[in-house]
Amino acid sequence: MDGVTDPAMRALQGELGAFSFGVTEFVRVSAHVLPKKVFCREAPEVATGSRTLSGMPVQIQILGGDPGLMADSALNAVQAGAGAVDINFGCPAPVVNRRDGGASLLRDCGRIEAVVRAVRQAVPLAIPVSAKLRLGWDTTEAIDDNASAAAEGGADWITIHARTREQGYRPPVYWEPVARVVHKLGLPVVANGDIWTLDDALRCLDITGCQHLMLGRGALADPSLPHQVAHALVLPSGETSDFCWLELFTRLAQWSSQVGETSERGVLRKIKQWGSIAHSRGNAPWFEDLKRAESLDEALRIVVEFDPGMTGVASRLKEGPRIKAEPGARVEAYLP
Repeated sequence: MDGVTDPAMRALQGELGAFSFGVTEFVRVSAHVLPKKVFCREAPEVATGSRTLSGMPVQIQILGGDPGLMADSALNAVQAGAGAVDINFGCPAPVVNRRDGGASLLRDCGRIEAVVRAVRQAVPLAIPVSAKLRLGWDTTEAIDDNASAAAEGGADWITIHARTREQGYRPPVYWEPVARVVHKLGLPVVANGDIWTLDDALRCLDITGCQHLMLGRGALADPSLPHQVAHALVLPSGETSDFCWLELFTRLAQWSSQVGETSERGVLRKIKQWGSIAHSRGNAPWFEDLKRAESLDEALRIVVEFDPGMTGVASRLKEGPRIKAEPGARVEAYLP
């Protein structure tokens, strides 16, 4: 999620403890091979064992259409410290697609196979390589050939956003084509798209036969959702602790500082983006006032005015060696 799931957000989600791993915003590979310093800047987790400071594994995502440039860039990412590489064939943004990236490759399954194969051959076998796909450019049937191409290229797993590129993010999602891929391919498939509630997640798993889910906007609209899903799947997700939007936004600001974000305006922009996603699902009654805030302090005061009792989102904090606070301590105590 470009501009949203940055290092600070990834660190916060790692602290909350429900996700098995996170994926970076895509790093674009266009006219040149990307040097190691680019990956160190875009994914500071490479310096800490490919994990956030809160302990969550993070996978580097790259985007581009030239097999050679993608392969050499992926190798540089691994040499910088990346523990896994994901290839983005799903971004529907016109500016990306016009420049031979993202979903534009869905129109030619041979190109998908070539890019995946080049990256797979360039990096050590111990480094997982995966591919993020949509169902197709303008037809859902394309997923059969495109998924097979990614598998033939050597992908360790694929993630499928259950829409076409032409749909963008408009409903509906189509789970049945994903089910075909699951039944056909002998590798893990991760389902993605419009998972807003636990019922959505369970329905997706039932229809697709997938055992893995990727949550994006749904996890931000309702920060309790990842924990509900993890609990339903009997996955470890930390101990339950109730806290509110104010605490979430405060922790995001603290993590932003921890990972080197020095611009208050940048932090405020991220909080507004997060609030906008929550507002789209009716979970942010303060958003209309928040979007006009001109400072971080003003934004947090607005949230407090709507939630003076400090009640709100039920989420979870990750147990581990970094946590020194006593049970029941406020979330601010969990800054490493």
